Amino acid sequence: MAYEIKKAAVLGAGVMGATIAAHLTNAGIECLLLDIIPFELTEADKAQGLTEKSPAWRNRFAENGLAGVIKAKPAAFYTAKNASMVRTGNLEDHLGWLSEVDWVIEVVVENLKIKQELFAKVEKVVRPECIVTTNTSGIPIKEISANFGAKLKGHFLGTHFFNPPRYMKLLEIIPGVETKPEVVAFMSRFCEETLGKGVVICKDVPNFIGNRVGVFDISNAVRLTIEKNLKVEETDAIISKALGRPGTAIFGTLDLVGLDTGYHVMNNLYAAVPDDEMREMFVPAEFMKKMMESKWLGNKTKQGFYKKTKGTNGKKAKQALDYNTMEYYPAGKPKFASVSDAKKKADDGVEATLKVMFNGTDVAGDVTREYLCNNFIYAANRVPEICDTIVGIDNAMKWGYNHQLGPFETWDAVGVRAAAEVMKQLKKKVPKKIEEMLKKGCESFYMKKEDGLYFYDFEKKDYVRLEPNPRIILLPELKERNKIVKQNGSATLIDMGDGIACLEFHTKMNAVDDGMIDMIFASCAIVEKDFAGLVVGNHGTNFSAGANIFKVLVAIQKGDWDILEKLIADFQNANMRMKYLSRPVVSAPAGLALGGGCEMTMHAAKCQPCGETYIGLVEVGVGVIPAGGGCKELMVRLTEGIPDGVVEGGMNLQNIYAKAFENIAMAKVATSAVEAMELGYIRKTENISLGRAQQLWEAKQVALGLAKFYKKPRPVQIPVMGENFRGMADAILYNLKHGGFASEYDVHISHKVAHILSGGDCAEGTWVSEQEILDLEKEAFLSLAGEKKTQDRIMHMLSTGKPLRN
Repeated sequence: MAYEIKKAAVLGAGVMGATIAAHLTNAGIECLLLDIIPFELTEADKAQGLTEKSPAWRNRFAENGLAGVIKAKPAAFYTAKNASMVRTGNLEDHLGWLSEVDWVIEVVVENLKIKQELFAKVEKVVRPECIVTTNTSGIPIKEISANFGAKLKGHFLGTHFFNPPRYMKLLEIIPGVETKPEVVAFMSRFCEETLGKGVVICKDVPNFIGNRVGVFDISNAVRLTIEKNLKVEETDAIISKALGRPGTAIFGTLDLVGLDTGYHVMNNLYAAVPDDEMREMFVPAEFMKKMMESKWLGNKTKQGFYKKTKGTNGKKAKQALDYNTMEYYPAGKPKFASVSDAKKKADDGVEATLKVMFNGTDVAGDVTREYLCNNFIYAANRVPEICDTIVGIDNAMKWGYNHQLGPFETWDAVGVRAAAEVMKQLKKKVPKKIEEMLKKGCESFYMKKEDGLYFYDFEKKDYVRLEPNPRIILLPELKERNKIVKQNGSATLIDMGDGIACLEFHTKMNAVDDGMIDMIFASCAIVEKDFAGLVVGNHGTNFSAGANIFKVLVAIQKGDWDILEKLIADFQNANMRMKYLSRPVVSAPAGLALGGGCEMTMHAAKCQPCGETYIGLVEVGVGVIPAGGGCKELMVRLTEGIPDGVVEGGMNLQNIYAKAFENIAMAKVATSAVEAMELGYIRKTENISLGRAQQLWEAKQVALGLAKFYKKPRPVQIPVMGENFRGMADAILYNLKHGGFASEYDVHISHKVAHILSGGDCAEGTWVSEQEILDLEKEAFLSLAGEKKTQDRIMHMLSTGKPLRN
C-alpha cells in the first residue's frame, strides 16, 4: 500500500501536543487538535452565559492549547498564520473527524489506562490504512496496544518527538511487534524528508534510547559533582563545549528544560529498570528533592541551579545554588588549566579538545575521565538492550541532547584502548565486548574505507558498512574524494556530481570578504564553462553572517576609500554575475543569512531555504546601509508582480515601498523561511527544507530541474516613487524620532535608505535600472562610512556584539 499524509490529528492539546501540531503545519500538513472537555462549569463560565452545550466551553482545552502555542517563545509556528491550518475540537463531539485523517498522534497524559481507553474509541473511527502513533516517552508500546485489533496493531507505532518539536532534530520511532515493516519504512522516510527529523529506530524498552542514555549522562554528572565537592558552575565549566556539550552544560540545561522534567524522568526510570546495573544513579539527589519542594525548577520559575539578580549598580548578576546550604551565592568564573588548554585547540575541532581534557592533569581532567568512562561503559552495556547498533545511540545523543559527538564517537576521539586502560585505573569494569573488540585488533568504533564509513557491530564482531542515505550530501566527503574544483582561504568550489557544483564558504561565521568575492567570480566562470548549475550552500551553523566589518573598519581607519569602494563594487558585481549567469544558481541558506548573506541569497535564480533560516538586511545596526544589492533586490521582489502599464496608470506604490523601508530601516530579521517570504527576502514560490541534512540534495535537485530549460533572466526595470516617497518617509521618521523610537543618527541613516528606495532624484512613476540603484547604494554606504558615529557603531558591534543606538 502507498501511504500518504496530507492531514493529521493530534489528540491532547498540552504543550507537547500543541507544538507537534504547530510543526506539522510548518510542513504544510493540516491538523486537528482535540482534547477533553472541561470537568465542570466555573462561576466565570456561567457569568459569560456558557452552558455545557456551548462549543466555547466544550473546546476550551484545545482552544487554550492553540492560543498558548501561538504565543510560545521560541515560536513553534514558522508564522502565526499557520495557526489557521489547525482545527480545534474535543474528544467527545469530534472524534468522528478522525475518519478524515491519514495520521493520528496521541499526546495525552502518561497514564496507561487513559491511553488504552482513548485508543479503543479511536480504533472505531479511523480508516483501516490510517497510521496511528503515540508520543509516549516511556510507556511500553506493547502495553498501550495490548487490546488493539490486528489491523490497528499493523498500523500502530511510537513516534517520540523531543521538545520543542520545531527545533529538536531527534524523533524516535518505536515499532510494535506486529507493526507492518512498510509502515515503519514509510514513517521513517516521511519524518526525515517531510518533517526534517533525524529518525532513530528504537526497541520497546523504558525511555527508549535518548532519555535512557541522556538521563544517565546528566545523573552521572550530578553524582560526580557531589562526590568531587564541585560547585555547580565548576561542573558546568568542565562538562561543556570542550567535551562537545552545549553551552548550557549540565546544570544550565536542567534549568532550561525544567528540573521537574528531569526529576520525573529519573524517578520513572528508576522504577522501570530494576535490572539496570546503574539503576541507583537514577535516584535524584537529596538537594534536587528540596528544590522540587521549593519549586526552584529553573528558568520557568526564575530560579533553579542558577538565578539572575540585579546588583547594587543595577547591572544583571548571576547567582548559583550551594546545594549543601540551599542558599545562593554570586556565581564565579572557574578556571581550570585543562579547560584553558582545550580552548586553545578549539579551531581543531571537538575531537582535539576532548583529547586535551581527557589527558588533563588537574581536577577538570580527573572529572572528565571519570565522567566519560562512566558514560562509555553505560552506553556499551545498552547494546543490544535498547538498540542493535552503536549508531542509533550516537545519533540519539547528538540529535536529542545536542551533543557534538555520540558516546562511541567520543570514545574514538580519546582512544578506545586508552579509555579502557583508564577504566582499569579507576577500578571500573571494562565491558567484555570491548575487551573482545580490542583483542581482535579493532581500535576504533568507526573507520573509513574507500567505499564509505564502517562501524563496529558487537554481534557480528566485525565492522559493518553504514549504508549512506543518497539524499544526504556531505561536502567533507566529496572533498576527501578529490571533488574540489577550486578553492582559496574563504571558499571552495566542489563537484556535487551530475553536472552541479557547490560553492561552500568557510570564513569565520562565513563572513563576506574579498577572498569569498573572488571565489564567486571564479566559480561563475567555471560553472558557465563546465557545469549545468551551481548551488551556494554549506554545512556551517550560519550560511553567512554578513560582511567582515573588521576589514571594513580597518579600511576606513586607514583612509583606503578606493579599496573600500572597489570592495563594494566587486561584491555588487559578484552578486549580479550570479543573477545573470547563463547557468541556474540555487542558494541554500540556513541559520543566519544577514546583510551580505541575505544579499547573496537574493541574487540566486532560486532559493532552497532551510525552515530555520534567520535572514534580513541588518546593516543599519552598524551605521551603514545594504550595499551589495540588497536594497535593489528587495525593490525588485516587491514590485515584480506588477503588470506593465499599471504604474503609469497611477498605481500607488506607497504600501509596497513602505514595507521595503520598514524592513531595511528597522533591520527586520525573519525568524523562519516562511516569515522571510512574508518580508520579501525569499519568494513565496520557493520550497522549504525542514531539516539541514537533506537541504543540499534538495537544492541540487532544483538546480538539475532548472538546468533542463534555463535561460538567464532579462534585465529588470524597477518602478519608483521619487521625491514623493522621500516625503512620506520624512513623516514616518519625524514621528519615530519624537516618539523616542529613533535617535537623530537613526533618522540620518534612514534618510539615506529612503533616497535609495525612491530611485534618487526622479519623478513618481519613473522606471530605473538595477545599476542605478546599485550606484545609490554604494554612494550612501561610502558617505555613511566616513562619519564618526558610524565608525563608533562598528567598533561597538565588534567589541560587544550588540548594535549601538547613538
